[in-house]
Amino acid sequence: MIISMVLAMALYMFIAIFSGMVMSSVIEEKSSRVVEVLVSSVKSTELMFGKIIGVALVALTQFLLWIVLTGLIIGIIGGVVGMDKIMGGVDQEQVRQMQEMSMNAGPTLDLQALTDTTAVADAPTGMEAILGTLGSLNFTQIIVSFLLFFIFGYLLYASLFAAIGSAVENEADTQQLQIPVTIPLLIGFFVAFYAFRSPESSLVWWFSMIPFTSPIVMLARIPFGVPTWEIALSIGLLVLTFIACAWISAKIYKVGILMYGKKSTFKDLWKWIKQS
Repeated sequence: MIISMVLAMALYMFIAIFSGMVMSSVIEEKSSRVVEVLVSSVKSTELMFGKIIGVALVALTQFLLWIVLTGLIIGIIGGVVGMDKIMGGVDQEQVRQMQEMSMNAGPTLDLQALTDTTAVADAPTGMEAILGTLGSLNFTQIIVSFLLFFIFGYLLYASLFAAIGSAVENEADTQQLQIPVTIPLLIGFFVAFYAFRSPESSLVWWFSMIPFTSPIVMLARIPFGVPTWEIALSIGLLVLTFIACAWISAKIYKVGILMYGKKSTFKDLWKWIKQS
């Protein structure tokens, strides 16, 4: 459950933060008129996807640095404190004392004392139970799934946020256009909390397949065990949805990036999408 929560929350934060960075960057370039110079050298769609990919590489670099630093911290703590203390192993001195007490208590208590001593020695500690659970997880599947859902989930939302950024001149005007995009992301975040308790429920299953919520909800399910075909289906739907949304966002971006002096509405966006 802890791993499930960490994966879902991390992916939600990554997608929300870095997609917002794309939108802010587009708005900044448009308001400063820098984009007029840029589109004279490259196509508007190339500019949009270049910005999205650039921010994605920054996000992946930051994610990999976090992994490396976490590994270094764990290694340093293990070297200084000692892995035996971190593991919380049974104090063998206490076991020896219990054995001596059982021998001095008489033959009638030997069997019960020996049983209690053996139970103490064999009982797994909290850390041992945690490590045993971690050892049963398929970390290769978890890491690969996290990267795929992060990449395509980010690309999906970043393309939509880039389109929103091209349609406005300042961040204050983004609220109306941003609501339909952020609501599915928030819904996926809240459904992921339900997935911690019931990962196989119908509600969680469907939201793990819907492309706008699947990156977060599916990652919340994977630590509990998910068939490979379900993960492949969810990723496939996510990729197809990203392609469709990227095509729509490119059409909006192409027109909106050079539009000034008017607050864009959904009606305007629809007109730009229908333009050839």
